[in-house]
Amino acid sequence: MVATSMDQLVSLCKRRGFIFQSADIYGGMKGLYDYGPLGIELKDNIKKSWWSSMIYERDDVEGLEASLISPSIIWQYSGHEETFSDPLVDCKDCKARMRQDKMKNQAKCDNCGSENITEPRDFNLLFPLNIGPVVEEGSKAYLRAETAQGSYINFKNVLDSTSRKLPFGIAQVGRSFRNEIMARNFFF
Repeated sequence: MVATSMDQLVSLCKRRGFIFQSADIYGGMKGLYDYGPLGIELKDNIKKSWWSSMIYERDDVEGLEASLISPSIIWQYSGHEETFSDPLVDCKDCKARMRQDKMKNQAKCDNCGSENITEPRDFNLLFPLNIGPVVEEGSKAYLRAETAQGSYINFKNVLDSTSRKLPFGIAQVGRSFRNEIMARNFFF
């Protein structure tokens, strides 16, 4: 069978054990997926192949695995905490939610044409969390929004702990977390 639609592709991936919608037995949640038995093997093989070509087959790149959680100061200094957001509006008539900066006409709903839309509000793309038993000054952190951030903040550590001379690269495989307004199509 050849999948000719996204629904068929999703169904095929689920039946064959590649990927499942997370919490599927409870109705699932858009944008969250779990790798099945074949999916995790495929993902691991791709990761190993990429790692081999980037780290073992080159002499100008070092590997790194940075933490998934970063203190808020990293995101303050990079500008993400204040500016990593999208302007979000809702149509009061059809209930559509849109990024204002992507609308064709910022005064009208792209879905129904109504002018009855909310004032724009910032929608931060970072996932906040607190570290420790109580919420207090200094406990604020974020799930990393990009994998590159760990390479930037660890650059001097890698330089100092290896025999590297400039220029060199740092490779990292891992997850990053963005709080998206709309879940994307499947896991792409």
